[in-house]
Amino acid sequence: MNPLLARLQPYPFERLRQLFAGVTPNPAYRPISLGIGEPKHATPAFIKQAFAQAIETPGTDFAAYPPTIGTPALREAFSGWLGRRYGLKVDPATQVLPVNGSREALFAFAQTVIDPTRRPVVVCPNPFYQIYEGAALLAGAQPYYAPSDPARNFAVDWDSVPAGVWARTQLLYVCSPGNPTGAVMPLEEWRKLFELSDRHGFVIASDECYSEIYFRDEPPLGGMEAAAKLGRADFRRLVSFTSLSKRSNVPGMRSGFVAGDAQLLKAFALYRTYHGSAMAPPVQAASIVAWGDERHVEENRAQYRRKFAEVTPVLTDVLDVRLPDASFYLWAGVPGGDDQAFARELLAQYNVTVLPGSFLARESGGRNPGAGRVRMALVAQTAECLEAAQRIARFIQQHSA
Repeated sequence: MNPLLARLQPYPFERLRQLFAGVTPNPAYRPISLGIGEPKHATPAFIKQAFAQAIETPGTDFAAYPPTIGTPALREAFSGWLGRRYGLKVDPATQVLPVNGSREALFAFAQTVIDPTRRPVVVCPNPFYQIYEGAALLAGAQPYYAPSDPARNFAVDWDSVPAGVWARTQLLYVCSPGNPTGAVMPLEEWRKLFELSDRHGFVIASDECYSEIYFRDEPPLGGMEAAAKLGRADFRRLVSFTSLSKRSNVPGMRSGFVAGDAQLLKAFALYRTYHGSAMAPPVQAASIVAWGDERHVEENRAQYRRKFAEVTPVLTDVLDVRLPDASFYLWAGVPGGDDQAFARELLAQYNVTVLPGSFLARESGGRNPGAGRVRMALVAQTAECLEAAQRIARFIQQHSA
């Protein structure tokens, strides 16, 4: 048995199941879950049609192994979207690669770039998407958790990372827009990270799966977009990860891509060839049409904007919470500061599930930066999310009284 498996912590939803053991939700209320960040908006019909048509198209069947690097048409779809969205010019033959969703790729990428013989460190935000930690540990690296700063809408405090840690860092995970905080990194923050990467030689993995759900007029800055603005058109030591799951409401299709440094992607393609990570032909066909259409993305974003516009005011009256820069989460401070007790009692009394923030972070510097907060995923339809918010408000008012 791989001894590194013993270093993995229980996934947040397993911890949530344990937390709720013995709790009987109030049967007077139908259950509403804001706990899991799984899109619930309808999958666009044209994507499903493209998938179905691909199965029936002569020559598109399951009798042959698909290429790991995808078809030329698929890679053209990736590069075309990068051009339209970020104004980037990338080589579809060498600077993009299909992946089976961003989670799989974020994990596998660490196994490609980390040299476990050199006491490696992987730096990630805190709180963070749990795959970063698992990927680091199973690659033989030591995670370092860079805390978020509540004073800057929970942007990561990269300045708090000691110079000695940066010197040992081989991989940095960046998440912008952030999960769970929704914070977006500005250009100057990217400049700082690129300078650190140049000085110490570490690779930056930029997780951008929430890039198309935002609430301001200007879309979030991407990592490769920032690199191009700063004269780094070769995207050296940078790979961006994106996905159709949130953008197009197809989490079950498991489709995304990575883009950036051609040398890193060449090594990643080699790893993936041995790993057996090719994308099925019907998924490739459906992905091509999804990346080529923006109307459904705009409609999806408009749904989230309407939803957050209705839900956020209900919660700001009773919680320490505000509209995020982007993503579909609210990152809320709870009265009393005990996020786990809050989640447990809310389920028991009002049958609403939220995720304790302490489950999404690790103690660092004597504190857990997720403690005292909960993550609420506003992924269901507006009426259901609004009802959950109203129950939460009653729950807090009842306890305050």
